[in-house]
Amino acid sequence: MQSESELSIRLRFAPSPTGYPHLGNIRTALFNWLFARHHGGKFVLRIEDTDVARKVEGAVDGILNSLHWLGLGWDEGPYFQSQRLPFYHETAQKLLKDSHAYLCYCSPERLEAMRQEQTKRKQPPKYDRRCRDLTQQQRTQLEATGITPVIRFKTPLEGETTFRDLIYGTITFKHDTLDDFVLIKSDRYPTYHLANIVDDHLMTISHVLRAEEWLSSTPRHVLLYQALDWQPPQFAHLPMILGADRAKLSKRHGAANISDYQKEGYLPDAMVNFLALLGWSLDDKTEQLSREELIRHFSLERVVKTAAIFNKEKLEWMNGVYLRRLSLGEFVQQALPFLDRDLPESIERPLDRSYVSRVLSLIQERAKTLAEVPQLASFFFLNELQYDTALLSKAKLDARLAAKAITVASQRLEDLASWSATTLESILRPMAAELDLGTGELFGLLRIAVTGRTAAPPLFRTMEVLGKERCQKRFRMTLQLLPACLN
Repeated sequence: MQSESELSIRLRFAPSPTGYPHLGNIRTALFNWLFARHHGGKFVLRIEDTDVARKVEGAVDGILNSLHWLGLGWDEGPYFQSQRLPFYHETAQKLLKDSHAYLCYCSPERLEAMRQEQTKRKQPPKYDRRCRDLTQQQRTQLEATGITPVIRFKTPLEGETTFRDLIYGTITFKHDTLDDFVLIKSDRYPTYHLANIVDDHLMTISHVLRAEEWLSSTPRHVLLYQALDWQPPQFAHLPMILGADRAKLSKRHGAANISDYQKEGYLPDAMVNFLALLGWSLDDKTEQLSREELIRHFSLERVVKTAAIFNKEKLEWMNGVYLRRLSLGEFVQQALPFLDRDLPESIERPLDRSYVSRVLSLIQERAKTLAEVPQLASFFFLNELQYDTALLSKAKLDARLAAKAITVASQRLEDLASWSATTLESILRPMAAELDLGTGELFGLLRIAVTGRTAAPPLFRTMEVLGKERCQKRFRMTLQLLPACLN
């Protein structure tokens, strides 16, 4: 009968701080988190920082901040492997004692020459086992030279290892395709192969969900579990994430570090929804799922074997959907830091929150990311509009008629008591027929005059928010520009 600990669901996210977390890393974290939450289990955070030479300054903070931002809270940790070295050394010594491992004295130069020779012969590069059967006398002589040996696992020379993957099914590797991999490096730090299985065992991890790239390493880990007489966890390898051209995902596909998405103004709930659908789906039609729905429905049975395709346009669309779901107050709260960060320095701070709210009520339907908001809204805050005067030529009116239209509009509005969208429209719309213009022609000209753009929120609501003083000032500026632009 299984004990309670054997029945408990425990998963871990174990990133290496050799870089900042990217989409693939965080998708792995999310699937582990969802599986743990679905089953009422524990989600453990472990930092695998034993690759000292490749450690990137600030990467640990990047990992923690990304998980915090996305709301992927952990139940235990973070544990740091660099603080757990005695566990790995003790295990390596046990493997040495039981003849499942051996000391290797080969220099990096010899190993490199060996690999080059194997490559020249079109052989798969792997260790030639030169030190596997050294005598005690040979080892003593080598140690006398001052060489610091590594510890290698003694992979069986014949036979095969079979394991069951929860996504890919039963998988078998022949032992003659595996090498005698390193367990403890010459700097006395463990390799991933040793450290991850020691920690997974000691932390009673029940399921290992990790990237597909680790599938070929799994037989090594199974052999280690067998050599130590430990029960291995269940394995599930997650499909790769590729670009639209089915090439390895990179920045040219629009992919970025998770912190970049935060800076670009994506909402955490939108990112979680989007990432969950990279390799998993509820059905063939549902695209929008809340965090609670993802937890309720998540299962490995619906994780696909084929590569997931990253689509930046779909992410932008989904983020826009989530932005439009926010109340106006929430949208303002989320957008204010981006306005403060990206609006021109000439605009007075602090921004008037009441005015910001009125502006953003016109922007919310159009924004796909929060970082777009300052660009979409900047003309509402500028005292002096600066824009390409060639835009005025797009109104397709001669200078005299355009000037007349702006002049009449300015005059009609000068003594207006109620500066509301409804009143503005009631005065300006009839003007088109009076001037023998189409409403599109007139409104297009007025839109350029007050916004400096050909595309903006609805004209009369925009003018209402801009206010009488700004609009009239911009009409005057347009009259000064017209003679040079429309001849």
